[in-house]
Amino acid sequence: MNDYDVIVLGAGAAGLMCALTAGRRGRRVLVLDHAPQAGAKILISGGGRCNFTNTGTVPERFWSDNRHFCRSALGRYTARDFIAMVERHRIAYHEKTLGQLFCDGSARAIVAMLLDECAATSVTVRCATRITGVSRATAFHVETDAGAFTSQSLVLATGGLSIPKMGATGLAYDMARQFGLRVTALRPGLVPLTFTGPDLAMMQPLAGVSLETEITCGRAEFREAVLFTHRGLSGPAVLQIASCWQSGPIALNLLPGRDAAAFLLERKQTRPRAELRTVLAETMPQRLADSLAAAWPAATSGEAATPRMADLPDRVLRAFAERLACWSLSPSGTEGYAKAEVTCGGVDTRDLSSRTMAATAVPGLFVIGEAVDVTGWLGGYNFQWAWASGWCAGEVA
Repeated sequence: MNDYDVIVLGAGAAGLMCALTAGRRGRRVLVLDHAPQAGAKILISGGGRCNFTNTGTVPERFWSDNRHFCRSALGRYTARDFIAMVERHRIAYHEKTLGQLFCDGSARAIVAMLLDECAATSVTVRCATRITGVSRATAFHVETDAGAFTSQSLVLATGGLSIPKMGATGLAYDMARQFGLRVTALRPGLVPLTFTGPDLAMMQPLAGVSLETEITCGRAEFREAVLFTHRGLSGPAVLQIASCWQSGPIALNLLPGRDAAAFLLERKQTRPRAELRTVLAETMPQRLADSLAAAWPAATSGEAATPRMADLPDRVLRAFAERLACWSLSPSGTEGYAKAEVTCGGVDTRDLSSRTMAATAVPGLFVIGEAVDVTGWLGGYNFQWAWASGWCAGEVA
């Protein structure tokens, strides 16, 4: 029989959560995905251990054209709710840092849990099935390379454009537009930044160097690790700020929590014979200390800087400290969807109910997960949005 109550397009985090939730209500649910297996992105997340939620999930840690849209879903299905399901399935987990929860073992445990929950209800999951068209008259009609299926409710849960090698497509956006829903501007999110010119020339020899920094872009600020790469900057702090950045400079504080000028001037008094690079290495990796000590004091003073602290004028040290505390850099772009963890933007929240994720002008149509214009911080927030938005749709679809 090809007639269902609910058809969910996408067997990822949001789609499976929606399906199992609707299945618990006795709804006959069909999940369709073109990938060969369910939960492909779950399996690669968190280095294969799946950072499945964050205990610090609050609406303020999500980006959207409407920053309040996510409040209802996140408040109705919380991180604690998902953790309860994980614990019920006896999946061991741990907190890594900043509220990030990971499986002790493989991310496969999370996928198995979701599929087991689906199997316990009236849910059919069909992978390796390509969707060729969707239409709606009295019901939704979904054409696939495995035949046609109909349903009263249709859920768009195929994700965004990030990681195309995993099969990501713009299907959810295309379908949303087909039914008259608006889609906001799309761009890669949680993605490394690229640079050109002198900035890149300084970064390339430092590829592989990582340190904790404070990074800012406008009003956004994150204090986490930055990683230098052959193309620019990566690491948690950069991925976070990239979701805010669209153009213009960003700034790095290489000595977060310290008064850089006071530190350098104090070391001039207590370690006058020490080289600047040696003093800097107290607070950062040696390769970075060597690079900064060789480049910045000379540029500030207009002459070759001597290596000893005693020989550096206070004005040079103060100018150097200012640059340490606010290194202004202008990215040329990002590494794109190939390296992006999420897609910023999506189906316009003005066209959706924040309580049910239903399209307000198309009865029976729902949009959930990454396809919606809601993007979370790095660290399990986007999975929690997937669980919460999927649960909300599953409660009513």
